Amino acid sequence: MIAQSLIGGIFFKGKPRMSVKFEKLVNGAVGGLALLQVLAENSFDSVLITDDSPEGKIIYANKSFKKLTGHNPSEIIGKTPRILQGPGTDPEVIARLSAAMKSGKKFEGKAINYKKNGTPFIMYWRVLPIKIGKKINAWLAIQREQ
Repeated sequence: MIAQSLIGGIFFKGKPRMSVKFEKLVNGAVGGLALLQVLAENSFDSVLITDDSPEGKIIYANKSFKKLTGHNPSEIIGKTPRILQGPGTDPEVIARLSAAMKSGKKFEGKAINYKKNGTPFIMYWRVLPIKIGKKINAWLAIQREQ
């Protein structure tokens, strides 16, 4: 279920988005989880997942997150993505992100964020709700440096 909500529906603009074999893999609990793990752990982009709490606590970060930010994934579990913000982070961008999340919508943007060592960088990111049915269970952020 989570795998299907992350990857999307079976059809895109009326055309098949995936083969029947792939659909079976995604819909199988073990196969879907294995697929997601391989995708996330081998992505060139940083992948960050937060819970659905108002604070948005981090529940997963891939190894590309460490390459991007310098933060070890094991050190940031339970913290919020605000650890990346600093004096140069545009509050208007963060307000747009917050509004999108409150309304359950996706967000795309860029902002100055900060690596663990304090070095600023421009981060592009996309934030998407992870839904089971109509309920948002978590948030997925895909991030990269300019």
